[in-house]
Amino acid sequence: MKKIILLLAALLAVPLIARDFPKNSPKFEKSYRSAMSDAKKTGKPVILVFSASWCPPCQEMKKSVYPSKEVQEFHDKFVWAYLDVDDSSNEKAGKTYGVEGIPHIQFVDSEGKAIEKQVGSSEPSVFARKLASVLSATKAATPAPAAK
Repeated sequence: MKKIILLLAALLAVPLIARDFPKNSPKFEKSYRSAMSDAKKTGKPVILVFSASWCPPCQEMKKSVYPSKEVQEFHDKFVWAYLDVDDSSNEKAGKTYGVEGIPHIQFVDSEGKAIEKQVGSSEPSVFARKLASVLSATKAATPAPAAK
């Protein structure tokens, strides 16, 4: 009986631990809707991180990539959303962007149009290069303001 109680306690603790973000992490929205609302207000591109508490590569990205020094310079340049694939409220967004494996990191513009994606984990320096590339592509696609 004692083993069962310990096992249940451990299983219940995993989702709580998975929601905690390390120091120096970007501010993650918890829903697709709130991320897209923020993006429309700010005009920033969005990073949709489809993940799960039981996914080791997802948790490694959360622990060592998103808060890394290489990635920190990009925190304020994007709207970030951490979307748990086990949460039914994220199902529609997952289908929209063709999420089949995780971590699935979808880069979209402020209107929700897909720019690029990454499936699987990566090292901080590789992810930082991906962010720079997405940001560059987003700026290139944004029309220049009209001259007065």
